[in-house]
Amino acid sequence: MSEERPAPDPFEEEQARATDADAWATACAEDLAAEQARRRAEHGSPPGSAAEELKKLVDTVADKLSGLQSPLLGGLAGPAAQQVVRQVVQQAKAAVEPVIDRNPDVFDHLAAAGSELLAAYRSAVQAQERRWTARTADPAEGGPDRRDRGEGTGPGERIDLD
Repeated sequence: MSEERPAPDPFEEEQARATDADAWATACAEDLAAEQARRRAEHGSPPGSAAEELKKLVDTVADKLSGLQSPLLGGLAGPAAQQVVRQVVQQAKAAVEPVIDRNPDVFDHLAAAGSELLAAYRSAVQAQERRWTARTADPAEGGPDRRDRGEGTGPGERIDLD
């Protein structure tokens, strides 16, 4: 007795393959999200753009300046001086933040330019250090010694008059 199997439905096969592909993509996305969460927990959040970092810096400096007690003025003008400092800080923030919001790419370019300048400086310093360390300490190894090693300790050279 032979059992007849129904012919496989091409639609069902395609759907099963699509489900497998989706499961693979879902598993990869979950693994990636878990790895990103682990790295954030281990290293902290990655730095944002230069504009975002500048905003954070401005906010932090403003908070520190606003909370600063004025030891110079003492108890005479303490609360009034603090109010003036807070007002000046708020005005500075109000002036800086729109510039940052309007031109975020400028700060990214400035950060990149600063990195390039630092790399160029580092390269120049390393080249100079190589030249300094390449010089030999013993002049006898480096070529003819023209300094007079006889009388005196000055930097004079021996001149042959014959």
